[in-house]
Amino acid sequence: MNKFIMYPSIVLCCLIAAISAAQKPNIIVIMADDVGYGDVSCYGAKAVNTPAIDDLAANGLRFTSGYCSASTCTPTRYSMLTGRYAFRDKGTGIAPPNSPAIIKEGTTTVASILQAAGYQTAVVGKWHLGLGEKKNGPDWNGILKPGPLEIGFDTCFLLPTTNDRVPQVYVHDHRVANLDPTDPLWVGEKKPNDNHPTGKTHRDELKMDWAYGHNGTIHNGISRIGFYSGGNTARFRDEDLADKWIERSNEFIETNRDKPFFLFFASHDNHVPRMPHKRFQGKSELGFRGDAIVELDWCVGQLMATLKRLGLEENTLVVFCSDNGPVLNDGYKDDAIAKNGDHRAAGVFSGGKYSVYEGGTRTPFITRWPGRIEPGTSDKIVCTIDFAASFAALVGKSLASDQCVDSFNVLPALLGQPNASGRQYIVQQNNGAKGTYAIRDGDWKLLRHDREKTYNLVLTDRRKRSPIPRFQLFNLRDDPAEKNDLLEQEIEIGERLKKKLQAIIDAGRSRPNS
Repeated sequence: MNKFIMYPSIVLCCLIAAISAAQKPNIIVIMADDVGYGDVSCYGAKAVNTPAIDDLAANGLRFTSGYCSASTCTPTRYSMLTGRYAFRDKGTGIAPPNSPAIIKEGTTTVASILQAAGYQTAVVGKWHLGLGEKKNGPDWNGILKPGPLEIGFDTCFLLPTTNDRVPQVYVHDHRVANLDPTDPLWVGEKKPNDNHPTGKTHRDELKMDWAYGHNGTIHNGISRIGFYSGGNTARFRDEDLADKWIERSNEFIETNRDKPFFLFFASHDNHVPRMPHKRFQGKSELGFRGDAIVELDWCVGQLMATLKRLGLEENTLVVFCSDNGPVLNDGYKDDAIAKNGDHRAAGVFSGGKYSVYEGGTRTPFITRWPGRIEPGTSDKIVCTIDFAASFAALVGKSLASDQCVDSFNVLPALLGQPNASGRQYIVQQNNGAKGTYAIRDGDWKLLRHDREKTYNLVLTDRRKRSPIPRFQLFNLRDDPAEKNDLLEQEIEIGERLKKKLQAIIDAGRSRPNS
């Protein structure tokens, strides 16, 4: 009798669970690397064709004021995951090869929020947020912990740093993949011995020459930042990265097709060294830089094809964004400048990667969810730092007052709902807690450079710099390229924004404490 009574109850519980799971959309965040506002064709590019990204825009919502929170990779990724401005915390600048984990174990993140809501979670691709807890670097031959699995991801398959930094190996969950214990991996800041080949000593052997800085250990004919030896069975070819990301992402999606899942697809395409697979070489007018964007577009197409094949399109929210604005010469001689022609990687905006001009942080930003998002264009201000609060709202999770303190719930704007407001203001930074900021408040934007020597990093070559004032003020509605400094004419507005920016920095949070 008891068994007879319990059986329908179990069935009912299972049905409720199944219905609840069906109501939770899968979420895929595709974060491009160094892709600027004008680098894809749906945002105006002519020299490179991006049909898969264009299809996202045609069937989704294309934002004209979509931002990342910083103009370099590590702080943007830190802020996207934690919902916290990276300038609030030390050690959040561009991570070196041997960086320990920057996000501490147990920190509330986008992944942990969704994991708590019943999602299977994964990050595939570029990490660049450090691994392990040792100050002198990760234990590359042992357990790489803490890492993504300690902050909410169920699984990960990573490029541990960024590919111009050593080592060129994959990390699967807590270990270097395919590592032979008889050939241990060593990573350091100095050459392991005098005979170790580097970009300086064996420059004539390189298949891609370095322009500056990238002249350490040679791997796959390309010299990198830093030094490493051993781990030969674990090393990958640059040309195979995109294929591996898709292989692992498809495996995760297929395994979890009947469960709600969150995939952070962290592309490396377009970050130096740009070495796309041969099947993409020559597919744009921009040399390897443009070809790498074509490769990224292929990745987007492959992910969407998988969703379609598995019947998951209508229950998946896809967000396409970039970690920062574009840069042409970023340390390698890959003809990015020579073949750029009339291409405007940052669109109409000034600056790019490393700067707090609009070109540094305003990027392509697209949301797609068939049946829920009406196709169109939005001028609402949204930012990658808002994923935490917005996705929490999407799955019915509330944030404690001390969690994700700079993340705003802009879900209505992301979904294109009528009368959605988006953000009113946003703070931007360049790299870590360096004291280079900007605040956009409505149409007005104030730039603040605190360093003794301040520079305007030119898009075409980061070594070319020119002095700029500590403060500048622009009206983005009338002057999106930030050419006409109005600080002396609009004194009241300038002073108001100076105080507002400082108040946000001092408060330690910007999301209302409620």
